Amino acid sequence: MSTTNRIAQIGPPRFGVAVHALAWLTQSGGVLSSAALASQVNSHATFLRRVLQTLAQSGLVEAREGRDGGYTLARSPDRITLADVYNAVRAECAGEQADDGGCGAAAAAAGQLDEVLARVMTDAEQRTVDHLRGYTIADILSQADEFAKPDEGAGNSCCQSAMDEI
Repeated sequence: MSTTNRIAQIGPPRFGVAVHALAWLTQSGGVLSSAALASQVNSHATFLRRVLQTLAQSGLVEAREGRDGGYTLARSPDRITLADVYNAVRAECAGEQADDGGCGAAAAAAGQLDEVLARVMTDAEQRTVDHLRGYTIADILSQADEFAKPDEGAGNSCCQSAMDEI
C-alpha cells in the first residue's frame, strides 16, 4: 500500500491533497493558480479548488482574484500545523456525511453500535490531532528531499513547471 493511500485512510480524504498544496505554495513563494497547483498535486482542478476554498475559510491560504489570481499562503509555513490542516478539512467532511436512517430493532442496534464506534473514533481522531500539532508545513518540507533541495542553479526548479503555467 502506498503512502498516499495510507494518508487518505488515516484522515479525511482531502488531508493529503491539502498538505501537498500547502507544500507547493510554500515552495513557490508566491501566487499559484489552481490549475498549476492541480498539476503539481496530481489532482483535478475543481476538486483542488474545493480543498483550497476550505483552507481559505480556515485562514491557511488567501485567494486572489483576477488575471494574476490564484492562491498563496496566509501565514508562514512554520506557523501552519498539520493539525490546522486536518481540522480544516475535517470540518468540511463532517458536513458531507449522510445518515442512512432505517427502522426497527436492527436499526436501533446498529444505531447503538454506531454511537460506540463514534466515541472510539472521536477519541482516536483527537489523539491524531494532538500528534499533528507537533508538525508544521515547514517541518514536513525540511524532511522531504525533493522539496528541501531544489536543483542547484535552476532557481526554484521544483515549482518552475507550476510557475510556467501561470
